[in-house]
Amino acid sequence: MSKKPVIGLNADYRPVQKAGPALTYVPAGYYNAIQAAGGIPFILPPMEDEDDIAAALERLDGFVLVGGGDLDPRRDGYQLHSSVKLMDQRREEFDRMLVKAIADIHLPVFGIGAGMQLLNVSQGGNLYLHIPEELPDALPHRDPLDPEHRHGLNIVFGTLMERVYGDGEIRVNSTHHMCIDEVAKGFNVTARCPDGVIEAIESCNEDWFALGTQFHPEADSATALDVRIFEEFITGVTARKKLLKMAAA
Repeated sequence: MSKKPVIGLNADYRPVQKAGPALTYVPAGYYNAIQAAGGIPFILPPMEDEDDIAAALERLDGFVLVGGGDLDPRRDGYQLHSSVKLMDQRREEFDRMLVKAIADIHLPVFGIGAGMQLLNVSQGGNLYLHIPEELPDALPHRDPLDPEHRHGLNIVFGTLMERVYGDGEIRVNSTHHMCIDEVAKGFNVTARCPDGVIEAIESCNEDWFALGTQFHPEADSATALDVRIFEEFITGVTARKKLLKMAAA
């Protein structure tokens, strides 16, 4: 049997349309990056039963929470902003149950884009709903005319992000209008845009290997350095897998 870690992926969802049936789909960059880093991707479609979700997670060694549309701020006690483009309700309901189940068992997790925002919100943090309005002095974080828009990145030393990027000038892709405001308890900020917008977080709980990036290291606009974040994630997942195996022996 393969000793490679099995990494779950949540999937986006599109309901029935005139042009075709309902679809569950994942951009290829996510599972390509997992495979290139030495993991086996396993896609979970939106599920409605918490016991089924728990049973699925028992078979996984780690999880990548993918990006997508915006989370509904009304679910967290905030008003809906006109700029918010909601992800499908079926996906969001699944994602919120999923991340709770992941946190309950401290399954290693890597949240990307909306996945990082969900990770933060699920653990008690909150979000700015529209950067241009709430942080008017911020740099542009999305350019609708340039899908490869990039900005600088300032990393915190002694973190996974430093292991990935080291020293030197760093630039990452940027396609978001929401971002983290208050960081959830149990997480540290490990990278920011020069304007202060949070771009990466990592768990400070030794029992939970969890991280998130606002930028997208799986995207076509990512660099070879960006993709190394997946390698670091797979390395951490593999180390945990070995420890669990030793403890069970």
